[in-house]
Amino acid sequence: MFVKTGFLTYTNHPSNWLDGGKLMKRQLTIAIGLFVLCGYVHAQNEVYLCINADGTKEYKNTGTTKGCKKVDLPNITTIPAPARRAVARNNSSPSDFPKVDGTTQKARDDDRRQILQDEMKAEQQKLADLKKTFNNGEPERQGNERNYAKYQERVVSMKDDIGRSEKNIEALQRELNNLR
Repeated sequence: MFVKTGFLTYTNHPSNWLDGGKLMKRQLTIAIGLFVLCGYVHAQNEVYLCINADGTKEYKNTGTTKGCKKVDLPNITTIPAPARRAVARNNSSPSDFPKVDGTTQKARDDDRRQILQDEMKAEQQKLADLKKTFNNGEPERQGNERNYAKYQERVVSMKDDIGRSEKNIEALQRELNNLR
C-alpha cells in the first residue's frame, strides 16, 4: 500500500518507519526549506488554475504541472480604520439637570439608610430561622419525606437558601457602607 504525505510517497511497511530516522530527517529538511521559502511564496500573489486529466479544477500557487494557466486576480485594496479620537468625559451634570438642595438629599439618604437597615434586620432574622431549621445539616424529617431522596433534596434546597441569604446580607452591608 502506498501512502502519500506532502511531497513524499512511501510504502506502508514497518521497515520504512524504522529506517533510522532518515524519513523524518528528510521531512524535517523539507519543512525547514518550506519555512525559509515561505516569505518568498507569500510575497508573490500568483494563482494558477489547473485542470487535471479527469477534468477537475484546482487552484494552486505554482503552475509547474501540465494544464495550468495563470489567473489574473484584481489587487486587494485595504483601507485602514480611522484612528479613534479620545472622548473627553465630563462628570458634571448638564445645566438643565434638576438640582436638589442639601437638606432634601440628606433626608433621602437617611430614608435609604433606614430602608437598608430594615431589610438587613429582616434578612438576618430569615437567616437565623433557616439555620435553626437546618439543624447543622440534619433537619427533622417531615411527614411527606418517607423517601430519603426527597429529604436530601430539601436539605440541599435549605443549604442553597442559607447561602443566598448570607450573600444578601453581604450585599446589604456593602450598600450601607457605601452610603455617605
